[in-house]
Amino acid sequence: MKIIKAIDYKEMSKKAASIIAAQVVLKPNCVLGLATGSTPLGTYEKLVEWCNSGDLDFSNVVTFNLDEYLGLDPNHEQSYRYYMNKNLFNKINIKNENTHVPSGITSNIEEECANYDKMINDFGGIDLQLLGIGHDGHIGFNEPDEFFQKATHCVTLTEETINANSRFFESIDMVPKKAITMGMLSIMQAKKIVLIASGEDKKEILKKALFGPITPKVPASILQIHPDLTVITTNSL
Repeated sequence: MKIIKAIDYKEMSKKAASIIAAQVVLKPNCVLGLATGSTPLGTYEKLVEWCNSGDLDFSNVVTFNLDEYLGLDPNHEQSYRYYMNKNLFNKINIKNENTHVPSGITSNIEEECANYDKMINDFGGIDLQLLGIGHDGHIGFNEPDEFFQKATHCVTLTEETINANSRFFESIDMVPKKAITMGMLSIMQAKKIVLIASGEDKKEILKKALFGPITPKVPASILQIHPDLTVITTNSL
């Protein structure tokens, strides 16, 4: 595990973007695992900047997102497909068919989940996975549980996660209660993982995840056993 202390959110974002950019330069047809939420926005902004200046080429890159709300159409402003299109995909030279986000409106959830895992495997797995961390230690939408869920699956979101995400919706009642999320196997099989976290409110959960017991009660704690984990944070741990 490598921990990088950033001065502020801007520096954290630039450092994370630099690692992702290096991956794209070294392997132009790499497979990136991507995250959503407020934390990665600065990272995506830097990647867009470098692509538009001609320093990065995403034309052969393939991406797989961690998760999607169940029940939200891709055009819904709070869907993660919409988020990715708005903040990254539509601003860089990536092929739309090379970008993958679980379908929130699938008629067959089990089939959607199985196909998502198969697609990741067919592309040779994820070269670099970008992660954030929830206040309860969730990664993707892998919530605290009695065991680690290996495969892509449908999850019922915890009250804490729903409350945290309600800031993006008009009211808490509009926040979806379920989501499809990549499982721990695809995440842990990524060749490299970059975890980003900023703000004092993430300090305690980071300590638990990185230095506490490995337990499904703190899903991110499993990252301790990954052979190539880089944590970039504004917190002193």
